[in-house]
Amino acid sequence: MDGEESEFSTELPGEATEAAEPDFDHLWGIVVDGLIGAVGGLVGTGSLTVGLLIAASVGAFDINEFATLAELTGLDALFAANPPAVGYVLFLLTGMVMWPLLFASIGSYLPGEKYAVKGIPFGFVLWTGFAPAFYVDYTGLTLALYLVLTLGAHFSYGFTLGAVFDYLGDRPETLV
Repeated sequence: MDGEESEFSTELPGEATEAAEPDFDHLWGIVVDGLIGAVGGLVGTGSLTVGLLIAASVGAFDINEFATLAELTGLDALFAANPPAVGYVLFLLTGMVMWPLLFASIGSYLPGEKYAVKGIPFGFVLWTGFAPAFYVDYTGLTLALYLVLTLGAHFSYGFTLGAVFDYLGDRPETLV
């Protein structure tokens, strides 16, 4: 061993040291994931809106309750002629930004193989906050219709949000 080099080396060949980094660690990957979430939220909120319009058509939901969102935030002063429209825009933005971000962060922990299936319990959790917040003295059959139709609308939101994640996203199993 006098001056002889060991045949074993701790260095890896040049090709092995350059590992491809996942896309989600780069700014572009984060932006793409954000756009996927926004598109999923838009599609999901669209399906939720259809469910709410069906409920409104049978008298089990009052569209004017969106004005409450505008009043709570003080944004009803921006467009005083139609506070429900301002409230709906807030509702849409929440459905496009906040809920998809939450879904992306906890989705891998929800039951189901695909994100579309994972979205159904996610929609149920959102409904547990929606139902009491938008409740307006419904009784009897109207109350039952309100609960069933808004629950179905939230299942639809979660499913379509997850379906867009499945279709457009190539997410890793876990980032943790």
